[in-house]
This record gives sequence, C-alpha cells and structure tokens, in this order.
Amino acid sequence: MSVAQDAHAYFHSQGVHEALAEAVKQVVLENAPDALARIAELLAARSASAVAPAPARPPALCTYLETVGNTPLVALRKCLPDGVRAARVLAKLEMSNPGGSLKDRIALHMIEQAEKEGLITPGVTTLVDFTSGNTGIGEAMVAAAKGYKCVIVMPQVPAMFERYIICRQFGADVHLLNPAAGGDAFIAYVEELGAKPGNFYLGQMSNRHNPEAHVLHTGPEIWAQAGGQVDFFVHGIGTGGCIAGVGSFLKSQNPQCKVVALEPSEARMHTGAPMGKHGIVGWMPGFHSKFLEGVDLPAAELSDAPRGVVDEWGHVSTPECVAWATKVCRDEGMMVGPSAGAAIKYACDVACRPEAAGKTVVVIVPSHGIRYVQHPLWGPMKEEAAHALPATPVADKGAPILQWDSAAQQHD
Repeated sequence: MSVAQDAHAYFHSQGVHEALAEAVKQVVLENAPDALARIAELLAARSASAVAPAPARPPALCTYLETVGNTPLVALRKCLPDGVRAARVLAKLEMSNPGGSLKDRIALHMIEQAEKEGLITPGVTTLVDFTSGNTGIGEAMVAAAKGYKCVIVMPQVPAMFERYIICRQFGADVHLLNPAAGGDAFIAYVEELGAKPGNFYLGQMSNRHNPEAHVLHTGPEIWAQAGGQVDFFVHGIGTGGCIAGVGSFLKSQNPQCKVVALEPSEARMHTGAPMGKHGIVGWMPGFHSKFLEGVDLPAAELSDAPRGVVDEWGHVSTPECVAWATKVCRDEGMMVGPSAGAAIKYACDVACRPEAAGKTVVVIVPSHGIRYVQHPLWGPMKEEAAHALPATPVADKGAPILQWDSAAQQHD
C-alpha cells in the first residue's frame, strides 16, 4: 500500500473526510466571507466537543448569565402511548434557562461572540433582531444584564402578548410589524433598522453563532446526560439552528443517529409546500432555514427525502399540538408550550416504530406553557376563569362562603 493510500485509509478511519465534507456544506450554506477560517473553526469545534465532557454545572455563586444551559434531561413516562418500543423517550427541559427558553443559549452566544469580535460595546451599541418571541426575550435579558439598549421586532399578532410585555419589562423597545407582510418583508425591515448608525443586527436567522451554540453546548449536554446513547433526535424548525447544531454534533458521536425535523402540517415549506396559517408558535416563520440544506432550491425541487443533517421531515397539526401540550401537562405535570406538545407527540410516534425498539429518543422542550396564555391552548381555561373571577367581587358578607367550585361547574 502506498503512502497516499495509507493516509487515505487513516483519515477515513478517523472520520476526517466526513467531518470535512460536513464543514464545507455548512460554510456554503452560510456563505461565510472567509471560508477557510470558518472551516477551521467548525472542525476545531467538532474536535473539541467530541472529546470534552458536558460543561459542569455553575458553582453555587456565579453570575446570572452563567446559569444559561445545563438544563435537565428527563424521562417521559405517563404520557407515552401504548405500544411504545423505545427504551427511553427523554425530554430536554429548556424552560429551565433563566429567560425561560432554549433561545437564551443563542442570545447569549451571539452577543458574546459579537463582543469578542469587537463589533458591539455595552452602553454604546443598540442590539436589534427579529423574533417570534423567545429569542427576543433572551436577547432583551442578556442586553439588560450586560448594559445594552435593545430593539426587538415581531409580528403584531395576539400570540405575542407575553413576549411583548416581557421584552418591555427587560427594558427593550419593541417594533410590531404588519403580520400580512410576510417573513421576507419582516427581515428586510429589521436589516434596514440594524444598519442604522449605532445599531447592530444580531440576525438569529442567519448568524453562524446560532447553530454553533448548539454544537458547543446543547449537543454535548444531551450526549453526556443520555449516557452516550441517542438514536433519534426530534425538534421543530424555527431558525433551524438547533436542528443543525445538535444534529451535527450527535451524528459526530453516533453516525446512525436519526435527526427528525418538524414543521406544522399547515406549512411544510421545507418539503416544497406553500406557507399556510398555523398555530405552532416558534415553528416555520415563513421561509426556509438558512442553516438547513435546500435553502437555495426552488419549492418544486424540495421533498421529504433526507438531505443534509436531516433524515426525516415530519409534521404535526395545530390541533394536535394543543391536544398534546394539554396531555403532557395533565399526565406528566409538565406545563409545555404548543411547539413542545407537537414535538413530544411526534417523538412518541417515532418511539412506537419497530426500528425504535430498545433505542433512545430525545426531544427538545423549548419553553414553558405559561408563556402562551394568549394561545388557543389556554382558551378553555381562560373562558372558565372569566366566569369564576367576576370583574366586581362579591361585597355581601352574608353571601355563601363558597362562591365557585370548578369541579361542581364541570358537572352542571
């Protein structure tokens, strides 16, 4: 065997060819200005994360922002349907982050990387981004902790109620856009705003530090917490950063790991369907993820065949997300939002397949259900509460002591 053949065999055994091919694909997707430097960065991150253990929990005394990450991974039990064949269905509880969602991770990482690159300065720079809510909350939180002004841009729809007031409470300004304008118009507006003097556009939809946060942190945490056994990873597509980052890391550890990317049944744009109205907040903002392969393809050339890091393009309907978020809350005592309900529903479907027998399925729970009070998920409880809590309380001391019994009302 020649020296060249020896080298080829060695590199193949070490996974060098596969790692280099994936890095090149990611750089092409990002259209990185310095391709060679970006390839080196991706390879270095992959090499370091492959051998490094999950980050240790922060010490008892730490800064507030050091509490981002290291969220629990828990086993689902009571909500699992009959016929489950998987050994474990594990949920990563991202609502345990200090800002209440998965997006705290990318908010902190994008801002800190911009600081390291000398692009922003506390007290001088105003941070700007477009969001369906949770990233904006994370960015507003980090901006407040670090001393930045912040402008969050979001569509003017009722589901943004909690996001609006939380961002404002952190001190951020909020711009609300015409929801009929569509995703491309939203991005055009925020890019123009971010280009104004003194402003910096974080750009979660295209910022390479978005998926990088998951390659460096979320992925290694899941792998370590699952004991080095993850066979299926299930998550919904928002920006696509978590799918791209966690998916690529898990495949570097277990090339047989199947990555399942989810969309609303009403808006399967990643498989070529048109954008439709849906109620799974945080999924499918109206355009193809820039972090997933196929972004430059016309809709007619997209399909549900595997491509890039994604092995399966699944979908869940809005009614199913509501039903499953309610089910998980009642069965597990785990109050999850609409997107988590949808993802858990699909993860349970995967866990029932013959090929899942004895395997481990991991699903992300992005945020807490209490953040979605304006969503139809809470409709029945809000209607009940409106009757139970009248605007004018009883003022007669002689009135019966018990004014409302929710159990009794259910039987009337």
